[in-house]
Amino acid sequence: MSVLNMQRIQLCALKRNRKKLLTALQRCGVMEVTDVGTEDSMFDFHKQPEAENLVAEDMQIAKEALQVIDTYGSKKTKVSSLTGRKALTTEKYEAYEIEYNHIKERALRITQLARLITEEVQENRKRKAQLEALVPWITLTIPFSCTETNCTAVFFGTLPNAWEKSNIENLFSSSSATEKNILVEVISSSKLMTYIMVICLKQQAVEVHSILRDASFSQKISNSKLPPRKEKEKLEEEILISEDKISEYIDLIKEYEQYQEEFQFLFDDAQVRLEQCEVMKHLIETEKVFVVSGYIPKAEIAKTVKSLQEKCDVAIEIMDPSEEEEVPILLKNPAFSKPLEGTVKAYSLPGKGEIDPTTVMSFFYYVLFGLMLADAAYGAIMVLGCTFALLKYKNMENSLKNSLKMFLYCGVSTMFWGVMFGSYFGDMVDVVSETFFGSRISIPPLWFFPVNEPMKMLVFSMLFGVVHIYTGLAMKLYQCIKQKDYKSVLYDVILWYIVLTASIVLLLSVDVFTKTFGLNFQFSKQVGDIALVIVLVSSIGIILTAGRESRNPVKRLLKGLYGFYGITGYLSDVLSYSRLLALGLASGVICTVINKMASMVGGGIIGVIAFILIFLVGHAINIGINALGAYVHTNRLQYVEFFGKFYNGGGREFRPFTMRTKYYKLDKGER
Repeated sequence: MSVLNMQRIQLCALKRNRKKLLTALQRCGVMEVTDVGTEDSMFDFHKQPEAENLVAEDMQIAKEALQVIDTYGSKKTKVSSLTGRKALTTEKYEAYEIEYNHIKERALRITQLARLITEEVQENRKRKAQLEALVPWITLTIPFSCTETNCTAVFFGTLPNAWEKSNIENLFSSSSATEKNILVEVISSSKLMTYIMVICLKQQAVEVHSILRDASFSQKISNSKLPPRKEKEKLEEEILISEDKISEYIDLIKEYEQYQEEFQFLFDDAQVRLEQCEVMKHLIETEKVFVVSGYIPKAEIAKTVKSLQEKCDVAIEIMDPSEEEEVPILLKNPAFSKPLEGTVKAYSLPGKGEIDPTTVMSFFYYVLFGLMLADAAYGAIMVLGCTFALLKYKNMENSLKNSLKMFLYCGVSTMFWGVMFGSYFGDMVDVVSETFFGSRISIPPLWFFPVNEPMKMLVFSMLFGVVHIYTGLAMKLYQCIKQKDYKSVLYDVILWYIVLTASIVLLLSVDVFTKTFGLNFQFSKQVGDIALVIVLVSSIGIILTAGRESRNPVKRLLKGLYGFYGITGYLSDVLSYSRLLALGLASGVICTVINKMASMVGGGIIGVIAFILIFLVGHAINIGINALGAYVHTNRLQYVEFFGKFYNGGGREFRPFTMRTKYYKLDKGER
């Protein structure tokens, strides 16, 4: 439960050692590089955009080569978060670097083959489209290029809908030419289109074309010197030749599958070098030396300095950050709480001077999740599933590993509350024993059945909410003491503790309240009167101090009244914990309904089969929906009811200069 202490670090070395130093710094992965911030005229910012463009080009080449293997090869290049990236030793990495140019040439070759395939495929599409267009003309014995002779003009084209030959000839009956001078031939016809050839004298061509155009004639224009049948045979032969070429190119691509790991290295290495190019933008340099500056966790300084000085000559200066600097945030928590660092980041990292809430939040997070799902069998499924994945896939990525650990601990909590409330797939034990064995057997809860005693569950939920909110105020108390803001300790924490506690005591002295919630104890009226006085006095204290930053007395009073209005927020916060009852009952009731439906068929073989099917499908859906609901509402209770009491966030995440790769990761022992 801490925000790691950051120090500013500044490195100065000869430019000839720049690549060596940056590579060593990148492999250490513990320094965030920032602008140096000097105004010394002897230094200039490093500028080398052409190098960045070349690296980006290499990355694109590698990416395309891997996509080609994915498309045409049998090996898939994608890395699953479950299996994780492959480990790569420094020796193997350096061996790949020696072969860098050859690897790039092979990647270029495979992308060229893919482009040739694409070109052939596109040409074949055109040929097939031409083939399809030739089908209605297949009986034509002259080529489309034959549009005229010495004395005649020839028109090939289509008319919409089905036409008889006589109807087409009638189009020319009113023309100056007689029908004997015009030859109409219907090549083929369908309901949608009629394919025709019209031959006329050259001097009639303009008039004939005008008549045809008025009938919505669409002329076919083609340079083919072969009749349609011959043209069809030629196209089919070209398609076969093209398909042979495509097969040949694919076979060549498959031969390059053996270089898949090299292409993955090419991509990762380009990504690493691109990161270096980005960092170089923050460097300042002269003709001989360069300077790099940034932040580093204090705990990593000694090891990092030693590692860098072993690689090359470098001058290192460590400084405390100034008060004005926005220092990046890096969290450090024990294994139990670490999986929830991502949950805190999703809200916001701690702001300047704030404490890390992860460890305290984690206890409530797991408990709240378990209370909302609250079924021992569901919890056991979560625990077994997460444990199996964590043990089987030990190389999985950290983000997924942390998520699985989080749900593992949530599963343990779910099991615990399931046993406390006597829920094992709801009332599955009762239903199975009664339906198939004729005798009802129940597993009693260690505490009580929430379905039978909902008010008891509601009271417990709200009591737990009060503890959660009080813990949030305690976090604010600790934070104020740490910042030496003792006025806020008194005015913003202690007074609210007094008001809230006295209000609870006052409610517990009222008959209506205790009877409504079924409480079996009640404070006396005298205790309630004392609590009322304390509430009034402390409320006046809050009203007088909540707007203390304002000098204007009217504004101060108005701000104080607005600050005291926050007591309604505390009331709504406590009521929000009734969702523990709602989600817990929803999960239990749905379980009961599923079990009841599954048992409706009765005993016997058919009953057993029906029970198993309904049971599996119903509970699979129920655990999915209710686990999601528990996850969402647990986050909400942390973000709104808990963080709202002390936490503002706004911190900037620490982003070290490291080897961010997609396919490989260096063994930790090799860095």
